[in-house]
Amino acid sequence: MNIRPAKVTDVKEIHKLVEHYANNKEMLHRSLNAIYENIQEFIVLEYEGKIIGCGALHVSWEDLAEVKALAIAEEFKGQGFGRKIVEKLQENAKELGIQKVFSLSFKPEFFKKLGYIVIPKEMLPHKIWSECVNCYLFPDCGEVPLLISLM
Repeated sequence: MNIRPAKVTDVKEIHKLVEHYANNKEMLHRSLNAIYENIQEFIVLEYEGKIIGCGALHVSWEDLAEVKALAIAEEFKGQGFGRKIVEKLQENAKELGIQKVFSLSFKPEFFKKLGYIVIPKEMLPHKIWSECVNCYLFPDCGEVPLLISLM
C-alpha cells in the first residue's frame, strides 16, 4: 500500500472512484475539469499498482482546510483505507500550519469515528459555500458539516 500525491495521469481513475459514489448519491459529482484544476490537492492510495482510493485537502483560509472527494474502491471498503487517507490529509494540513479541518459529508458517522464533531454550518466561513451555490442540490443537499481541531 502506498499513499502519494496524485498526478495528472491519475485523474481518470480518481474521477471513476468519485463518480461511483456520486451516482449512488453518497458524494457530490466532480467533473474531470475540476479534478485536473485541483490535482495538486489530491492524494491517491495505490494497492498492488492500482489506485483504490483518493482524497483531497482544500485550504479555505489561514487556519482552515477541507477534506474533499474521499473515495475508496467498493471492494476495499471497511479495511481502514479511508482512515489512512484522512490521516495523511490531516498530516498535510499540519505541515501547512492549518489548525482545523472540516468535511461536508453524507456519511458523518465515518468522520465521527475519526474524532470529528458535527457543527452548525453557520460556523464555517461564507466563502466555503461559494461552491455550494453552483450545485444542483443547493440549498438542501443533506451534507453534514464536521470539524476536527489538529492543534
